[in-house]
Amino acid sequence: MKIAQIFSRKKDNLNALNKARREKNNRVEEGISCPSCDNKLERNIIKENLGICPKCNYYFPLSPMQRMALLSDEKQVKKHFHPLKSINPIDFPNYEEKLKENREKTRQSDAIVTEIIKIGGISTAVGVLDGRFLLGSMGTVVGEEIARLAEYAKKKKLPLVIFSASGGARMQEGIFSLMQMAKTAAAVERYKQSGGLFISVLTNPTTGGVSASFASLGDITIAEPNALICFAGPRVIEQTIGEKLPEGFQRAEFLLEHGRLDAVIGRVEMKEWLTKVLKLHSKK
Repeated sequence: MKIAQIFSRKKDNLNALNKARREKNNRVEEGISCPSCDNKLERNIIKENLGICPKCNYYFPLSPMQRMALLSDEKQVKKHFHPLKSINPIDFPNYEEKLKENREKTRQSDAIVTEIIKIGGISTAVGVLDGRFLLGSMGTVVGEEIARLAEYAKKKKLPLVIFSASGGARMQEGIFSLMQMAKTAAAVERYKQSGGLFISVLTNPTTGGVSASFASLGDITIAEPNALICFAGPRVIEQTIGEKLPEGFQRAEFLLEHGRLDAVIGRVEMKEWLTKVLKLHSKK
């Protein structure tokens, strides 16, 4: 079978999957089912509860602007950076089409939003990855946005907070996406060596090349409850080593218990916790 035929078949399968998802969304327009407990929830209830299921405490993903709104002292988040747009550096089949679909779906240029907001009165450089945009994968734009944010925070002497939610490196950009691991790690390290405070917040899921680069380099590394944090997923590891993994392996609570994290912080307490830490490290 030719390569073009393989990609054509995959495209047909993806189109069918997207159609099924759209039909499902239309059926539950007024409500949504919790993936954890199957409880039917009205969207306004989820919104009022900060994206947390009131029955089982499942954490629904937040968009970057929702996340910013929860953290910012100001009612409206001001735009500080001009968003960048990805191109197709290796001419990957149908990549431009996927980018267009995801831009329309999320109303964002790529899988990250970076802004300067005030948290507890302290101006903070904040980056938020968006799992809705190609699974929050890190390509050249995400890497550049993170590096640019770290450099700005270094120049302005601001604390740096990045919320990760990612499937890893973006395969559609090949080696260029893998290069972002070194780029972001170097940018964060230069920032830290200048005396800056980097808080890395890992949300569900944080995996692959993101977990193996900047997301694991925080001066303080925390996570939301039950977040999946790993390089390779548990199924891949089980198939590789031929053994059953411990219960909760690679979840936030397991990693906290084994020293991988500094804390597991709930979404409701996140702003208060960040405010305390930022004020503790503030030079003012």
